[in-house]
Amino acid sequence: MTDDLAAPAVTAAPRLLPQRTLGSGEAALTVSAVGFGGMSVTDAYGPADVGEAEAVLRRALELGVTLIDTADVYGHGRNEELIGRVLGAHRDEIVLASKFGLPPAGGHPDGRRVDGRPEYVRAAVDASLRRLGTDRLDLYYLHRIDPQVPVEETVGALAELVEAGKVRGIGLSEPSAATVRRAHAVHPVTAVQSEYSLWTRDPEDEVLPTLLELGVGFVPFSPLGRGILTGTVDTPEGFAADDVRRAHARYAGEAFEHNRGLVRSLEQLAAERGVTTAQLALAWLLAQGEDIVPIPGTKRLAYLEQNVAAASVELTADDVAAIGATIPREDVQGVRHPQADLLAG
Repeated sequence: MTDDLAAPAVTAAPRLLPQRTLGSGEAALTVSAVGFGGMSVTDAYGPADVGEAEAVLRRALELGVTLIDTADVYGHGRNEELIGRVLGAHRDEIVLASKFGLPPAGGHPDGRRVDGRPEYVRAAVDASLRRLGTDRLDLYYLHRIDPQVPVEETVGALAELVEAGKVRGIGLSEPSAATVRRAHAVHPVTAVQSEYSLWTRDPEDEVLPTLLELGVGFVPFSPLGRGILTGTVDTPEGFAADDVRRAHARYAGEAFEHNRGLVRSLEQLAAERGVTTAQLALAWLLAQGEDIVPIPGTKRLAYLEQNVAAASVELTADDVAAIGATIPREDVQGVRHPQADLLAG
């Protein structure tokens, strides 16, 4: 998911990022405190320059980012191909995560919007491994919960992939707390990936307490609200025609104007601390728990370096409370995702 920042660098990125652990026991993975969400390096948020995308991926590695996240649906497979081509020579230095289960629009012979069938799991992982040019995935997520397939069946197939050595840890994206429990009872879940940020606080209600209880890590995507929490998006009018944010209610009309206004108090706090608005938003996320690893994405080098530098921003308990109060969750307007019916399965 893209979370582009303004160009001025405020805090130099640390040479060695702090490490965090996703999951527990044999399912645990050690990763950098800030990961990289790969969706934006292809074309989800308007055209992406291949050369700069490759440079961003290489620089992420130089800065100590080890958790690299992609999905088979991103760019219809081109995202995985790009990441495999650029980072293949450094395979043992990264924790590589991908996702399956969201067939491209019109691309499923049965017309399915989500597919968690065991036979699909097995076919999807082999296709992703080919595109990524590797023999294993460190973390493999079900991208959305399939309402037609018991999650126990999908996780059972994932467990077979772990036994076969094709996958190290398994994950779920946008599950409910109850679904996490059902899945975890079949095979230990390493991580859950869901949208979480200052303007999307839903996981705090049930999912985060459940993950803490079970020892499951949490990977927030769109940790900067697809850009709005950077304080630099003043209008959606400049978005490219194929920018996915054009379909988001929070970025439309009066809702956007209202939501943009909420970010101004966050901007003020950031200015007082001498950091970017985005860095403060990411630092707030990191302060929510040692088992939380956000994956901001970008296709710009300067923005990548600022994202990574958020790991060096220190906050007191009072700071965390003040930041959290800048954007009251009940004040944010608009459904958070255009496919709301596919969320929290």
